[in-house]
Amino acid sequence: MARWLLQRGLAAIYLVAFWSALNQFRPLLGERGLQPVPRFIEAVPFKRSPSIFYIHYSDRLMAMVASVGIALALTALLGASESGPPWLSMSVWLSLWVLHVSIVNVGQTFYGFGWESMLAEAGFFASFLGPTRTEPSIVPIVILRWMLFRVELGAGLIKLRSDECWRDLTCLFYHHETQPLPNPFSWYFHKLPKLVHRAGVAFSHFVQLVAPFGLFLPQPFAEIAGALLILHQLSLVVSGNYAWLNWLTIVLGVAAFGDSALHWIVPLDLPQTTGRALAYDVLLYALGGATLLLSIQPTLNFFSKDQLMNYSYNALHLVNVYGAFGSVTRKRYEVVVEGFADGAWREYEFKAKPGDPKRRPPQIAPYHLRLDWLMWFLPLRVAITGDRVLMVRPERWFLRFARKLLEGDERVLKLLRHNPFSAAPPSSVRADLYRYEFSSREDRRSTGAWWRRTRVGEYLPPVTLEDLPD
Repeated sequence: MARWLLQRGLAAIYLVAFWSALNQFRPLLGERGLQPVPRFIEAVPFKRSPSIFYIHYSDRLMAMVASVGIALALTALLGASESGPPWLSMSVWLSLWVLHVSIVNVGQTFYGFGWESMLAEAGFFASFLGPTRTEPSIVPIVILRWMLFRVELGAGLIKLRSDECWRDLTCLFYHHETQPLPNPFSWYFHKLPKLVHRAGVAFSHFVQLVAPFGLFLPQPFAEIAGALLILHQLSLVVSGNYAWLNWLTIVLGVAAFGDSALHWIVPLDLPQTTGRALAYDVLLYALGGATLLLSIQPTLNFFSKDQLMNYSYNALHLVNVYGAFGSVTRKRYEVVVEGFADGAWREYEFKAKPGDPKRRPPQIAPYHLRLDWLMWFLPLRVAITGDRVLMVRPERWFLRFARKLLEGDERVLKLLRHNPFSAAPPSSVRADLYRYEFSSREDRRSTGAWWRRTRVGEYLPPVTLEDLPD
């Protein structure tokens, strides 16, 4: 039962990942994208970042790869890949892994998120779970539990080592307001009493630092640990937008449960299973041995004072180290982009990142809006003291983004919620830095505003096409 749910859950996440790539990869990373893949392939050798796109890259091929990924994910989600022999199931899942890793390895900044490696690793080991009618093996289940252990313990340790607000239980005083993409409930979570916030941090510490060890205990302790991990992730789903990070962790949590508990939750009658072939068992034990060897560095990383977070020791993204929000920002700054035409500056609206203070934060996870996420990182690289901008060095991809706005690039404009220059592109663009804070309860009632914002300074001065690199 755990195998059945793991396969369907991972297939659903693969579907979201490839759908996201189909919609966003070409304007961000295509031949004329903000970080063109052909330039990356010329500069980086294949062995450092293996991808099928080293054979050839074109936007048309990229669309085909994403479309094939969607088709394979649907095949796995509907169970067609699990209705045949083991080689069919393994072929579908390994193909999903190869296609996804090929995209991630040329995705540069826009694919530099921990959940990309998480999906790659989980998808690879899911390849060995086997089809529905073959007796399941404990080997891939234990490997997936080990992955979940690394995800949770890595996140817990990096918090304690990196930011004092995790140690004094105050990080949630700020986190819901300053997280990358708040959702419709983030405002309400931010307004909870400070005692509740402290209790939330304490619960997070217990779940990430203590509960993971229960994954390797006999039942029902492993199931209790899995339930705590899933409950924690569901609270994150409700309070923010973290792409498929939380959903993937929830799916991994299923590996902690036995059939009796899962049948009580999902009453499905699965067919009788037959024994595994000897060659299949040999392959599984070889897989277990290779995982042990690859686990040496991630295990040592737990004990390092310079603990790495979201790092892959190999280009195939297998047996990685994980972590999230080691540091929490205390103030929220946003880059607001405007264009000039007909004697007036008008603001571009993004799909999810805060813009218009009266717009309610949307729910977009598990879908991943990569441009919106990268916009959140921009202010983190600006020197600010007392809400005063001291130094700005705009990212190169952002300068190319500004150029695309001036060119009226249709693919890039589709990444935005609203283009205020539908008739013709603006003559110049600029970007200012604003301080954003959640509105008070009184302001919400009287004005309907979710945010209040104050201009802090200039991020990018007014520029024209002649000022920007191609």
